[in-house]
Amino acid sequence: MNDPIARILQLLSLLQTHKFWPGSELAQRLEVSARTLRRDVERLRDLGYPVDAAPGVAGGYRLAAGAHMPPLLLDDDEAVAIAVGLRAAATASVEGMEETSVRALAKLEQVLPDHLRRRVEAVHSSVMPLTWGGTDDSTVDAGALAVLAQGCRDREQVRFEYRRRDGDEARRLVEPHQLVSAGRRWYLVAWDVRRADWRTFRLDRLSQPALAGARFPARTLPAPDAAEFVARSLSAMPMPHRARVVDHGPLEEVRQSVRWLDADVSAVDERTSRVELRSETPEWLLAGVAILAVAFDIELDAEASEPSDVAGRIAALGARLGGAAAHVGMAG
Repeated sequence: MNDPIARILQLLSLLQTHKFWPGSELAQRLEVSARTLRRDVERLRDLGYPVDAAPGVAGGYRLAAGAHMPPLLLDDDEAVAIAVGLRAAATASVEGMEETSVRALAKLEQVLPDHLRRRVEAVHSSVMPLTWGGTDDSTVDAGALAVLAQGCRDREQVRFEYRRRDGDEARRLVEPHQLVSAGRRWYLVAWDVRRADWRTFRLDRLSQPALAGARFPARTLPAPDAAEFVARSLSAMPMPHRARVVDHGPLEEVRQSVRWLDADVSAVDERTSRVELRSETPEWLLAGVAILAVAFDIELDAEASEPSDVAGRIAALGARLGGAAAHVGMAG
């Protein structure tokens, strides 16, 4: 590459994609000699980019952390992916992420070429996020998320305070494996050092995470992946509110209706299905019943807490739905 400005920009772009580049590989990518590569690296340093060099036959270069973040050099697909991701993050459950994402998106879209802006608008207009209402406060601190992500990446132990479902709090020391996002909730899959077992931790119940400084070897997760491990953990978790609904509908139709709920569906016969609903709160249990609000029978679980209370809530829900139906079409 003969144009020195274009070559330096390409060098900066390459340094931003990997932690470390062998000198010989960088020179080959840029189609220059080792001497020219060293001169280009010096030009980047003169411009304020901190480039570290490792000498020797196996030496190379990496872009070090500096006082200021250098401008990112993105190709078209990368720019579109970041813009779409920022728009999605504006409705995320990470505390403070909405405002931060909007500010970053405004800066990015200000410099996007027209053809890329049209691509971003096309994706955004064709996708509708599913947002969950209710009073469940499950926002996650962005700083905590960053600490845990770093621990997962670098295989470094993390300490934090954790509040269990029953309200008890305890200090935990874990080997973080992976973060999993499930709807508006985030989970950490980790090896609990003191309990010598795999655990799933809800991030909104976690506080004061800090890197412990000790590295650990990789462990084999007892599941195909972290998402499956979290799904298994949630399905095995005892839920205080449960009910069995015998729905007068075929299996696949009913299964499709409750695909967003924590529910097990089995066939009673060709036209009837049994749905096992579980929930941490009575409100979510009622939401499941409302989704199945066709012809059905309810079999409350005898082991569930306060079954009469759940039955009363369902009866009240039926009355409210009936009252609402009486006013359908009367507005305006």
